Amino acid sequence: VQLQASGGGLVQPGGSLRLSCANSGSRFSIYAMRWYRQAPGNQRDLVAVMTSDGSTSYADSVKGRFTISGDVAKNTVYLQMNSLQPDDTAVYYCNAEAVITRRSYWGQGTLVTVSS
Repeated sequence: VQLQASGGGLVQPGGSLRLSCANSGSRFSIYAMRWYRQAPGNQRDLVAVMTSDGSTSYADSVKGRFTISGDVAKNTVYLQMNSLQPDDTAVYYCNAEAVITRRSYWGQGTLVTVSS
């Protein structure tokens, strides 16, 4: 299992970015895929979740601005981020939780910087 996150970059306030996360290793049965973010000096916080049945949920801070999509069965998720603000600046990590073992796998992180 090798989760690869991509799509980060520098964007102005009010702009948009789309992050991608895909498993470049052997496909496995996933219960849920999640996006987390960690700003400098802060803990890693959950941003969005997509489960294998397609259900989604979001942190209050991103509701209405971020959308998680993809296909958990294909080990691929995206995070569309709109109306970005400086507080959204962080390293964004994707995470996958295996169905049977509930083991957690992490991608390498992609940096999102929102600044004028």
